[in-house]
Amino acid sequence: MVLITKDPIDPREAYALIAKKSSGSVLFHYAVVKEMEGHDGVTCHIDYSVVGDGEGELLTIAGDVAESWSIEDILLIRRIGRVGIAEIISLVAVSSPASEDAFAACKFGIGRLKKMRSIVKSEVCG
Repeated sequence: MVLITKDPIDPREAYALIAKKSSGSVLFHYAVVKEMEGHDGVTCHIDYSVVGDGEGELLTIAGDVAESWSIEDILLIRRIGRVGIAEIISLVAVSSPASEDAFAACKFGIGRLKKMRSIVKSEVCG
């Protein structure tokens, strides 16, 4: 399942979507906005927007993960809109019978989400 949303990502709702009775491993990775000091000051928040087919890009990533590892399900969520310091930007969640596959699939998914071309970010500093 993939989702692009303006709503905050709720860990309990995400777990309910991905957990299976046969899962031996359910792994989550949340990317969060961190405070960074840049040439314009300290990051206050980041504005994310979609340019192009964000859902299609997420579906491609999910398909690549499913083809490469033994997983039961994958959940990819990307926030758009204004996301503040310490708020969740994105989620990669994988359920699998084996932890090795869950960790490898999750790591791959994280790398691909970082490189999404359809998500554009603008840091706002104060």
